[in-house]
Amino acid sequence: MDKRDLYDSFGDMEQQMQQMLEKMAQLRADMTTVLEKNAELVIENEHLREHMVEMENELPKKPAGTAPLSKSRQNLEKLYDEGFHVCNQFYGKRRDDDESCVFCLEVIYGDRERG
Repeated sequence: MDKRDLYDSFGDMEQQMQQMLEKMAQLRADMTTVLEKNAELVIENEHLREHMVEMENELPKKPAGTAPLSKSRQNLEKLYDEGFHVCNQFYGKRRDDDESCVFCLEVIYGDRERG
């Protein structure tokens, strides 16, 4: 290999390294964008979960103009809010993920005019 070929090889290698550095800089910028978007989505997801919890806590909404709950039903409501079933079918068992139970709600809020 003569001196001219050696010099040209170093020039080519330098050019390839410069291209590689540019690609790495672009990858870093893309990665930063992805990480920022991920962080935004994590925060948004947390806010949505908090909003879901708030909405679930509002359920079941008590109809306006109905008689207040008796002391025993208030106790059942408190147990239900703590995550336990109060219905005949599953009484005392923990509700999975605090999901609503139609039977429990019927026990607590059903036939309200009888008290």
